[in-house]
Amino acid sequence: MKGSWKIIIGIVIAIALVVMSVTGTYNRLVTKSEEVDAQWAVVESKLQRRFDLIPNLVESVKGIMNQEKEVFGRIADARAKMAGARTTEERVAASNELEGALGRLLVVMENYPQLRSAENVNRLMDELAGTENRISVERDRYNMLVKEYNKTLKTFPRNIIAGMMGFEPKPYFEAAEGAETAPKVKF
Repeated sequence: MKGSWKIIIGIVIAIALVVMSVTGTYNRLVTKSEEVDAQWAVVESKLQRRFDLIPNLVESVKGIMNQEKEVFGRIADARAKMAGARTTEERVAASNELEGALGRLLVVMENYPQLRSAENVNRLMDELAGTENRISVERDRYNMLVKEYNKTLKTFPRNIIAGMMGFEPKPYFEAAEGAETAPKVKF
């Protein structure tokens, strides 16, 4: 009788340790997942700032030069895709497309001295440059948190618990294909 109580107590302790371990792992995964989601929200707020600045910049530049309609069309298309994006992957793709179109606009602006001297354009360009820097910093932070989350998700024995609990890897924010090549503008 005395020995059976020891066995029962041992089993209860073992079960309690397993439950605490599973609970701790689950809570850690939830915390890391929420950190990634919160950082993605920061990235989206910076993307929204860019999205809001672009129409003002485009209108200022349009008033000075009408011959670059293709660049403005690409920006408008990219903004529309950004507004319609629902998933993280769609937002990343739309953001990359918008970034490429903005790059072409910046190249065009470099070739027009009257644009560079326009006060409105300069102010908006400074705001946009600051926003682009903030986006870059927040993307880096997002990717760092995704790396930590995904690493936590994939390490043993957490990967077993994560699989049972339905946790999935988060996507990285990656550069668009061809982003390493500077845009070219022909006149």
